[in-house]
Amino acid sequence: MAKGHSLRWATEKTIPFVRILYRMAIEMHKIALVTGVAGGIGFAAAEKLLENDIAVVGMDIADSPPRPLAGDFTYVKGDLSKAEDRESFVSGALEKYGRIDALVNVAGVAPRVRADLLEMSEESYDFVMNINTKGTLFLTQAAAKAMLQNSGENKGNIVNISSMSAYTSSVNRGEYCISKAGVSMITALFADRLAEYGIMVNEIRPGIIATGMTEKVKAKYDGLINGGLLPVKRWGRPEDIASAIYVLISGALPYVTGQSIDVDGGFHIQRL
Repeated sequence: MAKGHSLRWATEKTIPFVRILYRMAIEMHKIALVTGVAGGIGFAAAEKLLENDIAVVGMDIADSPPRPLAGDFTYVKGDLSKAEDRESFVSGALEKYGRIDALVNVAGVAPRVRADLLEMSEESYDFVMNINTKGTLFLTQAAAKAMLQNSGENKGNIVNISSMSAYTSSVNRGEYCISKAGVSMITALFADRLAEYGIMVNEIRPGIIATGMTEKVKAKYDGLINGGLLPVKRWGRPEDIASAIYVLISGALPYVTGQSIDVDGGFHIQRL
């Protein structure tokens, strides 16, 4: 056989084999969508999942994450409040991997200006709700429909990042509290709707976590923590939340759904 023919034969045989190996590798690993991946909790979540051999497709409004992530990571620039960006996020993941195994809804915003409840504007309310609640709701809907196509008894996991503000009043950022209470109900609704299909839906309620969102009020919370607000007397870290996220989507808790997990240093404990 001539050398040229031999090379062409080898190429024709090798390329399909490589494609098969690539598809097998994909099928062996979970595929997770993570929003807010350029922020503290979202980045830590992506990093934790990648460390555990879970492929991650991450979305945020920034041009890129704060630093490179090692592993099977794909970044998508998008706005959670925009339907077309949510649709592109889900369809792009499906086009690349053929399925979605997990969704981690991290993306969220605080009001641009903290205002008393009596002075809160409709513009501020809409800004917060469109991302934190509406965006989370409809991305969850789209991802859930994709997960329904998965095979097996356990078809997927959805983790929503809510907040201690879901049940704690802060009258100078009421729109944020309302938005996170809405996320808690989104968790309950989808847990109820998807349980029969083996899709577990849970939420994590972070406490006082050191992220860009809390940086502006660091002095306030330093004082509260030092004054005994928390049984665990330190700031929470994004990695604390990431560890809880990983447990929920790892498949280790296949009989848990609709659950709110407080990762807050004990803030939720009622004490005298």
